[in-house]
Amino acid sequence: MCAAGRRWGRRQRALLWAVLLAAWEAAWGQLRYSVPEEMPKGSFVGDVAKDLGLQLLELGDRGFQIVSEGRTQYFTLHGKTGHLVTAERIDREQLCRLVEKCVLRCELIVEGEMKFYEIEVEITDINDNAPTFREAETELRMIEMTTPGSRFPLPDAHDLDSGRNSLQSYELSGDEHFSLAVQAGPGGDQRPELVLAKALDREEAAFHELVLRAMDGGDPARTGTARIRVTVLDANDNAPVFSQAEYTVRVPEDVPVGSTLVTVTATDADEGLNGHVKYSLKKVSDMASDIFRLDYETGQIMLLRSLDFEEGNSYELEVQAFDGGGLFDTSKVTISVTDVNDNMPEISVRSAISEISEDAPSGTVVALLHVHDRDSGANGEVRCSLDAGVPFRLQSSHSSYYSVVTARELDREQVSEYNVTVRAADGGSPSLQSSAVLALRVLDVNDNAPVFAEERYSARLAENNAAGALVLTVRATDADWGQNARVRYRLAEGRVRGAPLSSYVSVQAETGALYALRSLDYEQLRELQLCVRAEDGGAPALSSNVSVRLQIVDENDNAPQVLYPPAAAAAAAWSGVELAPRRSEAGALVAKVVAVDADAGQNAWLSYELAKATEPGLFRVGLHSGEVRTARSPLARDAARHSLVVLVRDHGRPALSATATLSVVLAESVAELLAELGSAAHEAAAPGEPAASLTRWLVLAVAAVSCLFVAFLLLLLALRLRRCHRQQLLPPDSGALRGVPVSHFVGIDGVRAFLQSYSHDVSLTADSRKSHLRFSAASCCDTLPARPPPDEPAPLLSHEDPAAALPSDPVPSSVVIIV
Repeated sequence: MCAAGRRWGRRQRALLWAVLLAAWEAAWGQLRYSVPEEMPKGSFVGDVAKDLGLQLLELGDRGFQIVSEGRTQYFTLHGKTGHLVTAERIDREQLCRLVEKCVLRCELIVEGEMKFYEIEVEITDINDNAPTFREAETELRMIEMTTPGSRFPLPDAHDLDSGRNSLQSYELSGDEHFSLAVQAGPGGDQRPELVLAKALDREEAAFHELVLRAMDGGDPARTGTARIRVTVLDANDNAPVFSQAEYTVRVPEDVPVGSTLVTVTATDADEGLNGHVKYSLKKVSDMASDIFRLDYETGQIMLLRSLDFEEGNSYELEVQAFDGGGLFDTSKVTISVTDVNDNMPEISVRSAISEISEDAPSGTVVALLHVHDRDSGANGEVRCSLDAGVPFRLQSSHSSYYSVVTARELDREQVSEYNVTVRAADGGSPSLQSSAVLALRVLDVNDNAPVFAEERYSARLAENNAAGALVLTVRATDADWGQNARVRYRLAEGRVRGAPLSSYVSVQAETGALYALRSLDYEQLRELQLCVRAEDGGAPALSSNVSVRLQIVDENDNAPQVLYPPAAAAAAAWSGVELAPRRSEAGALVAKVVAVDADAGQNAWLSYELAKATEPGLFRVGLHSGEVRTARSPLARDAARHSLVVLVRDHGRPALSATATLSVVLAESVAELLAELGSAAHEAAAPGEPAASLTRWLVLAVAAVSCLFVAFLLLLLALRLRRCHRQQLLPPDSGALRGVPVSHFVGIDGVRAFLQSYSHDVSLTADSRKSHLRFSAASCCDTLPARPPPDEPAPLLSHEDPAAALPSDPVPSSVVIIV
C-alpha cells in the first residue's frame, strides 16, 4: 500500500512538472507536440490557439501562416478550430535517416501583430520497416584445416525504424558445425559473427547451408533473413592482411566527383591464386553506396557524386580483402567531410506589411525576417544589416529571427516609397552574401496645411467692369496626397460699405478664380481688401489664409463739371455777367472758370481753352488755371458785350470735355453796366412778349438797387454828422466804383452784386469835402480765387472838388458792408 502511494505521488509530481514546463514554453512562444509517422493528411497534432491563448476571431482578423523549414510544408493551422494538423503524410525514415530523434520545426506567424511562435513536432516511429540484409545470399569460404572457434563476420541487417522498432537480435539455423555470436560495435550496433563450432571435413561435406535471421522489437515483430553458403576448401596457409586496421580520411565537401579519396591495401603471403587479393564493401549504408565506389582490384575508394556537409559529415565503410583461397580480412574506413563555405545565407520574409502610415511611432514593426545559413561554424554565422540612410533598423527578435522596425517618424512628403534592402553576410572567407528587398509605401496623414504660391496677392481692375469679370486666380498647394491634398477656396467674412463682401466678389471653390460680381465704380470704391481661405479635404481639415488687395483703376468716365459759372446762368442769356473796365490793361483778371472732375489721376487733369469769343483777340484763358484775362487793353471800337465759350477738357483717353459760357460787359460804372443789362434784356425778349413789361421790371430793379444804395449812403452820412457835427459830408451826386475787380460781382436775375464780404475803413475829416473808403486786404474772404488787390486802390467814392481838402487827422471808422 505504501509503495503504491509513493508511486502515485511520483506520477503526480511528474505530471505537475510537465504542465509547468508546457506553460513556461507557451509563455515564451514555444510549443512542443508529437505525432506518429505515416498519419493521414489532416491528422490532429495540437491545439495551438488554446495553448497560446489566442482567440480564433483574432487569428482570422489579423491573418496567420505556418512556415516550415525547407520547401515542404508538413503542417497547417485549421482556421476554424485553431488546431495544428498535418498537411501531408510524413515518413520519418525519409526525413531523418541520420538522426535518432526526428523533430520538425515550424513557426506560427501572426501577421497583424508581427509576432511568431516556434513549434516543434517530434515524429515518433512506428514499426513500418522490417530488418533487411544488403544481400539476400552470402558465400563464405573456409579451409578444412580451420581451427574450431574461429570467427567470421557475417553481413549485418539494417532496420530504418528506431528505438524498439529497430533491429534487436539475430538467429542462426541450419548446421551444427556453426554457431552465432553477436558483438557490439563502437556505435552500439550489433555485429553478427559466424563461429566454427566443429572441425570441417571437406570429404564429409563440401558445402554448408545456413540461414541468418534478423528480428526487430516491434509488436508484432518484423524479421529479415539472409542465406549463408559456406564452401569448404583445401588448405590455404595465409589470409590477406590490411596495412591498417582502420583508415581515416578527411575530405572537403567540394572535392570533385571521380576523385580517389583513399586506397586500402591488403597483402597475402601466399603465391598464386591464394595470394591474389580482391576487395569488396562488406558493410555500407544505402546512402554511402550511392556516394562511394570501391575498385575491387586496386582498393581505391572513389567519389560517385558531390559531397554535401549539410547532408552528411561522416561515413563509415567496412572493406573486406579476400584471396583466391577464400581467406579474408576486414578493415574499417571512416570518411569525414569538412565544411566549405558553399551556401549563401538565406533570408526568408516571414511577414511584412506593404503600407505604413507616416505618423506611425518609432519602433513599429515593418517586417519579420528569418535568416539561415546551412554551413556550420564560422561559415554559418550570419550578420544582417540595412542600407544607410533609411529610417529603419534591424532588431534581433529570437534565435535567427530579425524584425525590421522604424527608427524614427516617417514623412511621406519627403519620401513616399521605400525599397529597404536587407543584406546578410556569413563569416566565411571569402564571405558570401545575399539580400532581400522590402517594398514599403508610406500612407499620407493630413499634416500639411495648404500653402499659397504668394505671400499676398494684388490685382488691378478697371472700373465699370462687366459683372462676372475675372480678377485674378489664387493658387495654393498641399504637400499631402489624395483627399488630404484637395484644396478648396472660400472668402472670409467681411463687409464693404455696409454690404456683405460676397456681394462684391466671389471665389471659385475648385480653381481659386476670383470674380467681380458687380460693376465697380472708382469714384465710390477705390480699393478692396479681402481674405481668401484655402482648406484641404483632410479630417480634421487644415487651412491657411492669404490677403488679396484689389485696386480699382480709374477710367475716364466722368466729364469735367463746371462749378462757375453755374449751368443755370449759362442756360439763360446774359443771366450771369462779368464786368470788365474799359480802361483795363492787358492781363487784367476778368473772371475765373472753376471746374472739377470726379475721376482721378490723369483723367482728372483739366485744361482750359477759349473755344469761341465775340472778339477773338480780346480775351484769353489760362490753360491750367481757368482764369479769363484780357489779352489786350479794350479799345473804343470794341463792343460793350462779349460772349465767351470756355472749353474744359480732361486728359483721359478719350478725353471728355464740358463748356462754360461767360458774358463780359465792358463798362466803367454801375449805371453803364445796368444800361447794358437792360439793353441786353430787351434784345433777348421773345418776339411775342410785350417790351413794356420787360422795361418795367428792369426799371423797378434799378430803382430798388439805387434806393438801397442811397439809403446806405445816408446812413453813413448820419453817422458822420453825429460824430463830427457837420451839415454835409458826402455830396449826393454820383460817384464811380474803382479798384474793385469785376470778377467780384455776380449777376443775380440781371442785377450785379458783390461775390465777397468786404471790411472797409472809412476815413472822414471834419473840414474836408473829400472822404476815402478803403478796402482792407486782410479782411477779404474769397470764395473763389481773385486777383490780388492793388497796393493803393483808388477811392471808391470821390468828390469832384479835391482842392477843398484840409490837412486834418482823419477819424477812422470801420464799417462792414456785405452785399
